[in-house]
Amino acid sequence: MKKWLVAAGLGLVMAASAQAADKIAVVNMGNLFQQVAQSSGVSKSLENEFKGRASELQSMENSLQSQMQRLQRDGSTMKASERSKLEKDVMAKRETFQSKAQAFEQDRARRSNEERGKLVTRIESAVKKVAADEGYDVVLDANTVAYTSSDVKDITADVLKQVK
Repeated sequence: MKKWLVAAGLGLVMAASAQAADKIAVVNMGNLFQQVAQSSGVSKSLENEFKGRASELQSMENSLQSQMQRLQRDGSTMKASERSKLEKDVMAKRETFQSKAQAFEQDRARRSNEERGKLVTRIESAVKKVAADEGYDVVLDANTVAYTSSDVKDITADVLKQVK
Protein backbone atom coordinates (compact mmCIF):
# COMPACT_ATOMS: atom_id res chain seq x y z
CA MET A 1 0.00 0.00 0.00
CA LYS A 2 2.82 2.38 0.92
CA LYS A 3 4.61 1.71 -2.36
CA TRP A 4 1.49 2.62 -4.33
CA LEU A 5 1.11 5.86 -2.40
CA VAL A 6 4.78 6.68 -2.95
CA ALA A 7 4.47 5.83 -6.65
CA ALA A 8 1.32 7.94 -6.99
CA GLY A 9 3.01 10.82 -5.17
CA LEU A 10 6.07 10.55 -7.39
CA GLY A 11 3.84 10.44 -10.42
CA LEU A 12 2.23 13.69 -9.36
CA VAL A 13 5.64 15.20 -8.66
CA MET A 14 6.88 14.06 -12.06
CA ALA A 15 3.82 15.49 -13.77
CA ALA A 16 4.27 18.80 -11.99
CA SER A 17 8.03 18.72 -12.63
CA ALA A 18 7.57 17.88 -16.28
CA GLN A 19 5.53 21.01 -16.74
CA ALA A 20 8.17 23.14 -15.05
CA ALA A 21 11.22 21.28 -16.31
CA ASP A 22 12.46 20.92 -19.82
CA LYS A 23 14.79 17.98 -19.39
CA ILE A 24 14.30 14.99 -17.09
CA ALA A 25 16.72 12.10 -16.55
CA VAL A 26 16.77 8.99 -14.41
CA VAL A 27 19.66 7.32 -12.64
CA ASN A 28 19.76 3.89 -10.99
CA MET A 29 21.20 4.78 -7.58
CA GLY A 30 21.17 1.21 -6.26
CA ASN A 31 23.11 -0.08 -9.24
CA LEU A 32 25.56 2.82 -9.02
CA PHE A 33 26.12 2.24 -5.31
CA GLN A 34 26.89 -1.45 -5.86
CA GLN A 35 29.27 -0.82 -8.73
CA VAL A 36 31.12 2.01 -6.99
CA ALA A 37 31.39 0.03 -3.76
CA GLN A 38 32.85 -2.95 -5.63
CA SER A 39 35.28 -0.92 -7.69
CA SER A 40 36.52 1.14 -4.75
CA GLY A 41 37.12 -1.96 -2.59
CA VAL A 42 35.28 -0.61 0.44
CA SER A 43 34.23 -4.02 1.70
CA LYS A 44 37.79 -5.38 1.36
CA SER A 45 39.26 -2.46 3.29
CA LEU A 46 36.64 -2.82 6.03
CA GLU A 47 37.32 -6.55 6.19
CA ASN A 48 41.06 -5.88 6.58
CA GLU A 49 40.40 -3.21 9.19
CA PHE A 50 38.42 -5.59 11.39
CA LYS A 51 40.28 -8.83 10.60
CA GLY A 52 42.34 -8.80 13.82
CA ARG A 53 39.38 -8.28 16.10
CA ALA A 54 37.33 -10.87 14.22
CA SER A 55 40.02 -13.53 14.61
CA GLU A 56 40.39 -12.65 18.31
CA LEU A 57 36.64 -13.11 18.77
CA GLN A 58 36.76 -16.39 16.87
CA SER A 59 39.51 -17.76 19.10
CA MET A 60 37.62 -16.57 22.21
CA GLU A 61 34.51 -18.35 20.97
CA ASN A 62 36.43 -21.56 20.26
CA SER A 63 38.01 -21.51 23.71
CA LEU A 64 34.65 -20.88 25.35
CA GLN A 65 33.01 -23.71 23.42
CA SER A 66 35.73 -26.18 24.37
CA GLN A 67 35.38 -25.23 28.05
CA MET A 68 31.61 -25.61 27.85
CA GLN A 69 32.00 -29.03 26.22
CA ARG A 70 34.45 -30.04 28.93
CA LEU A 71 32.00 -28.90 31.59
CA GLN A 72 29.17 -30.90 30.01
CA ARG A 73 31.33 -33.97 29.43
CA ASP A 74 33.27 -34.08 32.71
CA GLY A 75 31.08 -31.97 35.00
CA SER A 76 29.43 -34.91 36.69
CA THR A 77 32.77 -36.55 37.57
CA MET A 78 34.58 -33.40 38.72
CA LYS A 79 34.97 -32.31 42.29
CA ALA A 80 32.34 -29.77 43.29
CA SER A 81 34.93 -27.03 43.83
CA GLU A 82 36.61 -27.71 40.48
CA ARG A 83 33.25 -27.73 38.66
CA SER A 84 32.19 -24.53 40.39
CA LYS A 85 35.45 -22.84 39.41
CA LEU A 86 35.05 -23.96 35.79
CA GLU A 87 31.42 -22.77 35.71
CA LYS A 88 32.44 -19.34 37.02
CA ASP A 89 35.27 -19.18 34.48
CA VAL A 90 32.88 -20.10 31.64
CA MET A 91 30.35 -17.48 32.76
CA ALA A 92 33.01 -14.78 32.98
CA LYS A 93 34.41 -15.65 29.56
CA ARG A 94 30.92 -15.72 28.07
CA GLU A 95 30.17 -12.22 29.40
CA THR A 96 33.51 -10.92 28.12
CA PHE A 97 32.93 -12.51 24.74
CA GLN A 98 29.42 -11.09 24.46
CA SER A 99 30.51 -7.56 25.35
CA LYS A 100 33.46 -7.68 22.92
CA ALA A 101 31.27 -9.14 20.16
CA GLN A 102 28.67 -6.43 20.68
CA ALA A 103 31.31 -3.68 20.61
CA PHE A 104 32.80 -5.26 17.47
CA GLU A 105 29.45 -5.30 15.67
CA GLN A 106 28.72 -1.71 16.67
CA ASP A 107 32.13 -0.51 15.48
CA ARG A 108 31.83 -2.42 12.23
CA ALA A 109 28.33 -1.05 11.58
CA ARG A 110 29.50 2.50 12.37
CA ARG A 111 32.46 2.24 9.97
CA SER A 112 30.28 0.65 7.30
CA ASN A 113 27.83 3.53 7.59
CA GLU A 114 30.67 6.05 7.38
CA GLU A 115 31.99 4.46 4.21
CA ARG A 116 28.47 4.19 2.78
CA GLY A 117 27.95 7.88 3.47
CA LYS A 118 31.18 8.76 1.65
CA LEU A 119 30.10 6.73 -1.38
CA VAL A 120 26.64 8.29 -1.42
CA THR A 121 28.20 11.77 -1.27
CA ARG A 122 30.53 10.94 -4.18
CA ILE A 123 27.63 9.56 -6.22
CA GLU A 124 25.37 12.52 -5.46
CA SER A 125 28.02 15.02 -6.49
CA ALA A 126 28.63 13.05 -9.70
CA VAL A 127 24.89 13.07 -10.44
CA LYS A 128 24.80 16.84 -9.91
CA LYS A 129 27.80 17.35 -12.17
CA VAL A 130 26.42 15.18 -14.99
CA ALA A 131 23.01 16.85 -14.68
CA ALA A 132 24.58 20.30 -14.81
CA ASP A 133 26.90 19.41 -17.69
CA GLU A 134 24.11 17.90 -19.78
CA GLY A 135 21.48 20.48 -18.81
CA TYR A 136 19.00 18.30 -16.93
CA ASP A 137 16.50 20.10 -14.75
CA VAL A 138 15.33 17.02 -12.83
CA VAL A 139 17.09 13.71 -12.12
CA LEU A 140 15.05 10.96 -10.48
CA ASP A 141 16.09 7.62 -9.04
CA ALA A 142 15.01 4.98 -11.56
CA ASN A 143 14.02 2.63 -8.71
CA THR A 144 11.36 5.03 -7.44
CA VAL A 145 9.74 5.82 -10.78
CA ALA A 146 6.84 3.62 -11.84
CA TYR A 147 7.12 4.45 -15.54
CA THR A 148 9.27 6.48 -17.87
CA SER A 149 8.87 7.01 -21.56
CA SER A 150 11.70 6.36 -23.95
CA ASP A 151 12.23 10.15 -24.08
CA VAL A 152 13.66 10.15 -20.55
CA LYS A 153 17.43 9.58 -20.59
CA ASP A 154 19.09 7.14 -18.20
CA ILE A 155 22.35 8.78 -17.10
CA THR A 156 23.57 5.94 -14.88
CA ALA A 157 26.53 5.08 -17.13
CA ASP A 158 27.56 8.74 -17.37
CA VAL A 159 27.46 9.12 -13.61
CA LEU A 160 29.47 5.91 -13.16
CA LYS A 161 32.19 7.28 -15.46
CA GLN A 162 32.20 10.52 -13.46
CA VAL A 163 32.54 8.73 -10.11
CA LYS A 164 35.43 6.53 -11.27
